[in-house]
Amino acid sequence: MSESNPCLICGACCAYYRITLHADEAVAIPAEHLEPLQPEVFCMKGTNSYPPRCAALRGEVGQQVSCAIYENRPSSCREFNEYELDGSPNMRCFKLRGITPPATI
Repeated sequence: MSESNPCLICGACCAYYRITLHADEAVAIPAEHLEPLQPEVFCMKGTNSYPPRCAALRGEVGQQVSCAIYENRPSSCREFNEYELDGSPNMRCFKLRGITPPATI
C-alpha cells in the first residue's frame, strides 16, 4: 500500500457514485448535505444528479480535495478505500483514478 493518501488528491469517488444512507445514519450528517430519496432513505446532496458531486466535497478533483464532514461522513464513504480490508487493491478506486493497480502477491 502507498504511504501517501491518494484520497487527499483524488476525490473521484465523491464525484462518481450516489452516496445513499439510512435515516439512522443520516442523523449524524448536517441536514444541508442530505437529500431525501424515500421514507427513511437519504443520499448525500449532489450525488443523485448527473454529473454527481457530493456537496461535502471541497476542492478540485484530481488536484486537492477534502470532505467538509469528514468526521461524520457516511459509512459507505468510510468503507471505500484505495485498498480492501484484505490488502488487495480496490478495483473500483483504481478504475476511477484511471491507473493500473499494483500486482498482488
